[in-house]
Amino acid sequence: MPGGSSTAREIAAVIERRLRAAGEPARAAGEKRYLKSDLTFYGASKPKLRAVVAATLAEHGPLGRRRLLAIARALWGRPVFECRGAAADLLERHTDLLAAADAALLERFIRESRTWALVDWLAIPVAGPLVERESALGPMLDRWAADDDFWVRRAALIALLPPLRRGEGDFARFGRYADAMLDEREFFVRKAIGWVLRETAKRQPALVVDWLLPRAGRASGVTLREAVKYVPAPDRARILARRDSSPRTAR
Repeated sequence: MPGGSSTAREIAAVIERRLRAAGEPARAAGEKRYLKSDLTFYGASKPKLRAVVAATLAEHGPLGRRRLLAIARALWGRPVFECRGAAADLLERHTDLLAAADAALLERFIRESRTWALVDWLAIPVAGPLVERESALGPMLDRWAADDDFWVRRAALIALLPPLRRGEGDFARFGRYADAMLDEREFFVRKAIGWVLRETAKRQPALVVDWLLPRAGRASGVTLREAVKYVPAPDRARILARRDSSPRTAR
């Protein structure tokens, strides 16, 4: 069927069929077990998934915003890990088409992901550029950071990562979120805080040291192990010593 006349559901069906054909049963079983997900897995690797999306898009011509979102919804509606990954990949390829109003759809996808492999894909290369471009989304991100769902809280943290990696971005906002979450026991939140600090420290180590040093006694081991990887050795020693001298039980 010519690209221009194919519906979003038809394009999603083509992508799913190709993903299924690219899958490997042994890989599917391993990924499902590793991610502890209720979704169906076909076992298509990420490079194969990206290749399927790219090839299908090439056949169906340029996408406008409405068509992009319709295909993403159609893919996401299939309870298959690779289909949902294809929706994330599709959105990542077209972040320039997204508008502030589309953040609600991203939030729904993030809530329904239930695994870091999808949450991170949606939060960093999709939501990240959008919230950086659309300052009006700040209140939404504040709400995410206080959400009852820890995956949404993780998304609030890591959506700020792209510009921080470049030595830019809103570290003050990240710092507020991270400070509020620093005492959490949820591994994926602790890991996210450490991850963003680690990446920020590659270009702005002093910023990370100044933020982390007075909080070292509150930070979990997993947060600190990530956060201090690119901090200068003397500062790393000071941070770890501050944590070791804290009266709090090691976590």
